[in-house]
Amino acid sequence: MTVAVEESPVKKSYKWVGTRPVRHDGLEKVNGKARFAADMTKPRMIHGHVLRSPLAHAKILSVDTTEAESMPGVKAVVTAADFPPPSKNEGFPHRSSNLIAREKVRYEGQVVAAVAATTRRQAKAAAAKIAVKYEELPHVLTVDEAMADGAPLLHENLITKGLDTTPKQASNIAKRDYFEQGDLEAGFAEADVVYEHEFTTKVVHQGYIEPHACVADTSKDGRSEIWCSSQGHFMVRSATAEMLGWETSQLKVIPAEIGGGFGGKTTIYLEPLAVKLSQKANRPVKIVMRREDVFKATGPTPGTKIRVKIGARKDGTLTAGKAWLAYESGAFPGSWGMLGGWCVFAPYDIPNVQIESFEVVVNKPVNIAYRAPSAPMAAFATETVIDQIAREIKMDPIELRLLNAVEEGDYNHSSMVGTFQRIGLKETLEAIRDHPNYKIPLGPNQGRGVATGFWFNIAQSSSATVNLTENGRAVVVTGSPDIGGSRVSMALMAAEELGIDVKFIQPVVGDTEAVGFTDVTEGSRTTFATGMAVVRACRELVTQLRERAAIMWDCSVEDVEWVDGKAHHSGNKESPLSLAEITAKAKKTGGPLNATGSLEAKGQGPAFSTQICDLEVDPETGKATILRYTTAQDAGTAIHPSYVEGQMQGGVAQGIGWALNEEYIHDKKGVMQNPGFLDYRIPVASDLPMIETVIVEVPNPKHPYGVRGVGEVGIVPPIPAIANAIHDATGLRLRDLPMSPVRVLEGLNQQNGVG
Repeated sequence: MTVAVEESPVKKSYKWVGTRPVRHDGLEKVNGKARFAADMTKPRMIHGHVLRSPLAHAKILSVDTTEAESMPGVKAVVTAADFPPPSKNEGFPHRSSNLIAREKVRYEGQVVAAVAATTRRQAKAAAAKIAVKYEELPHVLTVDEAMADGAPLLHENLITKGLDTTPKQASNIAKRDYFEQGDLEAGFAEADVVYEHEFTTKVVHQGYIEPHACVADTSKDGRSEIWCSSQGHFMVRSATAEMLGWETSQLKVIPAEIGGGFGGKTTIYLEPLAVKLSQKANRPVKIVMRREDVFKATGPTPGTKIRVKIGARKDGTLTAGKAWLAYESGAFPGSWGMLGGWCVFAPYDIPNVQIESFEVVVNKPVNIAYRAPSAPMAAFATETVIDQIAREIKMDPIELRLLNAVEEGDYNHSSMVGTFQRIGLKETLEAIRDHPNYKIPLGPNQGRGVATGFWFNIAQSSSATVNLTENGRAVVVTGSPDIGGSRVSMALMAAEELGIDVKFIQPVVGDTEAVGFTDVTEGSRTTFATGMAVVRACRELVTQLRERAAIMWDCSVEDVEWVDGKAHHSGNKESPLSLAEITAKAKKTGGPLNATGSLEAKGQGPAFSTQICDLEVDPETGKATILRYTTAQDAGTAIHPSYVEGQMQGGVAQGIGWALNEEYIHDKKGVMQNPGFLDYRIPVASDLPMIETVIVEVPNPKHPYGVRGVGEVGIVPPIPAIANAIHDATGLRLRDLPMSPVRVLEGLNQQNGVG
């Protein structure tokens, strides 16, 4: 279902944009021909295995590789001594420091050494023979432990940034961000209803099906080729070069298909190890992570502790909001607290606000993005309190949100500066309010929850080259890995611009030497920013096509118009020329036709989603079963509606898992107890209903086709929507994740005075 909003400055009538062609890479994905990083083989290739720390926090006293180097089949061994030290100016996400442990390990699973041997079994056996002596240190696993006075320090020189006065002593608090607007005290004094509550969330993983993998082939001339699955191969090139102390020109990165990322493959873990092993062995080296390693050593999302206080008048007007947010960052500093602060009150026009957020290091793997990073935890707190206010003043929860929803011209807390341009939050709220599912009667032990989510989206740099073939087809080469159907989105926009059938467009993801620099596929930026690059290149090509037609007709280019894939003479003195007719004569009119578009994109549109969840709670087991789920999201313009719907449904599915089951479980030693899909419980098909989607289209005026970006905001509302539904069904307010059957049953028993 799609809801288009009128009064848009963006053209709404398209021939190709908004249609649902079969994706260009679909056949290879279905029949198994698509090549992922682990599928890559090279002549003389050997295999790598990584030795990881068994301890959560320890000094490294010595690393002895002598016995490992003499093992059968071993061709190379690397340790921290083979890599330059991290730069003092190293910034987030501290890839070099995290690549391989130097003086000490800071989480279970951190790399200590790596081996390359003829077979994977030989490499694993040799790694087990590396003798590492540790001095175990006390560890911290939560923000409370890490922020406590006298807590064991992960970094002896970490001085908190962002405080009013610079502290003299190190701590585990990496950064504080602070924002205020209006008069908070006066705002709460105006309120008739004030609620303040504390919420905690656990570390969860993106849960992509494909583990990290790469192949590196380093030659004696000091250059290396890398095949890998990532969300950005230019990032792989620059990060690998930094960790090795190389020039980027020494590396060529060829993107493989990607078997899921969701933000978790926006950094690297293996590539520099593989390059260095390949250099030492003079052989290509493949490294594939085990699932256990993926969980223990690659970036999950932060655990959090958040306090939110909101005041409102009896008529529903929000008067003040205060938020205190502490985000784990794993073993090295990040930016998660800041992002949480940007998102915590962003959907609401609250005149008096105070937001204080903290970034805290703990002895867990370094956190990295997971679909709208930091926003779901912030929404959990805010949307739960909003629901409580609605119930207290006996106001429909959607009407309360509509009354306070931000709109064009309102202050934008998400960036702490400026105002919103045209946005579609109210339209998503209205779409849910008017949906039949909002009116379905509920039975015993059943409840309905509503929540709204926000994500600001990003833009960054993108490049695209469009080549026209002699038979009138177009090859669109971009530098954005396709993690959600972006190939077909690029093809649709190119088809619209060139005026030819989308089946005549071949979208290609080029390597780092085949296309201009392109930032990572993240932040819902690809269809927005890389799409702009494609449009720019196609418009340049249309100019060239008009020029070639003018040559063929011996007229002025001003007399040539490009309409529906053909050159038309403005005076109708010539028969129209199709694109194929022009490219067939390209040799005689100036040579091949191609164009490149490169830009630092601007004007990304914020994304909003409103969702309702109907569920039933079994009072005997505490199990919550999702009965119906409906999501409405502002896509700006749905370039390919099927893939927009898929992104919306995927975000909801992951949010449901986060809400009900998923969490990292560590023992007292800081060792993860559930590093596999048998014990780390992600949703399967039987856990989910059909997720109904409503695409709202409030076009972004800053994009030629109105694109906002849709990949992330869908994961933001599910946690509070489910929490609010559980309350509606049981009267139980849960403020700690996950809301598993055990925790729900415990709450019900306490509520009923049992046990």
